Amino acid sequence: MSEERRSIELEVEVPGTVEEVWRAVATGPGISSWYVPHTVEERAGGSAMASFGPGPEMQIPGRVAVWEPPRRICFDGGEGVDGLTFEWTVEPRGDDRCAVRLVNSGFGQGGEWDAQYDGMVEGWKLFMSNLRLHMEHFAGQTAASMLPTAMGAGSLDEVWTALTASLGIPSAPSVGERIEAQASGVPALAGAVVDAASHRIALLVDRPAPGTGFVAVESYGEHAGASVWLYLYGANGAEAAERDGPLWQQWLADALGSGQ
Repeated sequence: MSEERRSIELEVEVPGTVEEVWRAVATGPGISSWYVPHTVEERAGGSAMASFGPGPEMQIPGRVAVWEPPRRICFDGGEGVDGLTFEWTVEPRGDDRCAVRLVNSGFGQGGEWDAQYDGMVEGWKLFMSNLRLHMEHFAGQTAASMLPTAMGAGSLDEVWTALTASLGIPSAPSVGERIEAQASGVPALAGAVVDAASHRIALLVDRPAPGTGFVAVESYGEHAGASVWLYLYGANGAEAAERDGPLWQQWLADALGSGQ
């Protein structure tokens, strides 16, 4: 008897026509502008690739299992691969607004699955918030991203306190407050807080270029991972992402004492 499987089901409402929102959730340039860099072969059975970092082990292949533009797309690991699936549906909600629904299924039972499930719930909340920001402020544009993450020892609270103190930003800012990284040697980062919760801040960025981003700490077993992920637009954004990405990675590692 196969073990029971679980799923994550989340929804966010965003501005845009069905066709505009479809581009954001079903094409490589669209997904890359609020999640992680993607390539998508836009057809049923097409290949897909998600890049979670520079190493070959961070390139995660997939398949377009369902392709029903402009309403439904499903990604999985490929024919006969027993893993997670990611289904996105787009439904119109009045004039130029849509509901985007995610069903991330295939989670099993047990401690390891529990940790992965809980972590992905929190991660998807961040990314879906970022999708909303992308559609509100940069629809139709493609972001250049930098996605540095480093591990720190200690609890979520301890690593969050260390991260925000090192950046020189408040640990619990108010929505609408403008914050700016003040630490010596830190790359440029400033913007308005659009969402703030325990261990994460979402930003509408104005430095080093217009864009979106978040500062977050997530649990990874006995450690916590700290991220400063930025999605920047225009020529200045692409230049800043290429220049500052490695600097942020090194700065995070130094700030959390995790080395290279």
